[in-house]
Amino acid sequence: REGTLRYLQDVLDRVIERLPAGEVSETEAYFHWLAVMHEDMHDEAFTYTRQTLGNPAPAFGRAAAGVAGAPLPGDVYIPGGEYMLGARPGPEFVFDNEKWAHPVKVAPFAIARSAVSNGQFAAFVDDGGYRRRELWSEEGWQWREQAGAEHPVYWIPQSNGRWLRRHFDQVVPLGDDVAVIHVNWHEAEAYCRWAGRRLPTEAEWELAAGGMEKRKFPWGEAPPNADRAFLDGRLVGCGPAGALPAGDSPEGCRQMIGNVWEWTSTEFGPYPGFVVDPYKEYSQPWFGPQYRLLRGGCWATRSRLIRNTWRNFYTKDRRDVFGGFRTCAAAA
Repeated sequence: REGTLRYLQDVLDRVIERLPAGEVSETEAYFHWLAVMHEDMHDEAFTYTRQTLGNPAPAFGRAAAGVAGAPLPGDVYIPGGEYMLGARPGPEFVFDNEKWAHPVKVAPFAIARSAVSNGQFAAFVDDGGYRRRELWSEEGWQWREQAGAEHPVYWIPQSNGRWLRRHFDQVVPLGDDVAVIHVNWHEAEAYCRWAGRRLPTEAEWELAAGGMEKRKFPWGEAPPNADRAFLDGRLVGCGPAGALPAGDSPEGCRQMIGNVWEWTSTEFGPYPGFVVDPYKEYSQPWFGPQYRLLRGGCWATRSRLIRNTWRNFYTKDRRDVFGGFRTCAAAA
């Protein structure tokens, strides 16, 4: 460990020494930002790995217990239209899979005001959701049987019909109002069938978050802070689904940035005219049907990393990651 930390510091010192006093070139800036943001992503991976291994919670923020915010009822209606999906060219660093904004047709839709909570997901579990074959796709049911899944991975059933959950190395109350986390795409899809709902497409999600005017964040252009989003590990763990009204979009969606990554129905693939960036292994090798897109960041995501156009991607079976979801009304 000491050798690793010494190596990290040596590399950082040498990079800082090489940074010129004036402006760097566009090519140089790309690699500096790439290194910083890639490290941010792996910091988040280290954090969910601590959860996987049952290690103590990181000590960089306050505990989530005691934060209030019940899930918001109802949907937000989005009229749809021709939307420019993706990032626009500009001075800000963006990854190749966000390039570039292009027109897509989005039909009118209704999306939940907040993410699905533990209490809402518990109703699905308690109604036999993991045992009802009709709620699962063929691939999802095969995963469920192979994994032996009867409930979310860190939930602990109690004899009184209630639930506890493992939070890093501690067993804590479930927290009915807390946004559900550590559920994979198959679990989210099965819940939607049970609830008569569906997952949003990535275009629907981005339109609901940014509006036709393409706000950088749901609330506007101002950077995230502690009143708007659960980011940067300020809260160690997932917070209530209805907290932080200051982060609402003008249309009324809450917490579309921070708290939990939100699964979408969309397969991870390139935008039209995709050109691979110098870091060739970041996106292109993972395009395909086994990967689904997630949006919005989570409580462990760095605020300098996230924005409405950011595209995360995992295989559909991953539930070690900080993934949750919100739903859309099913098509009429």
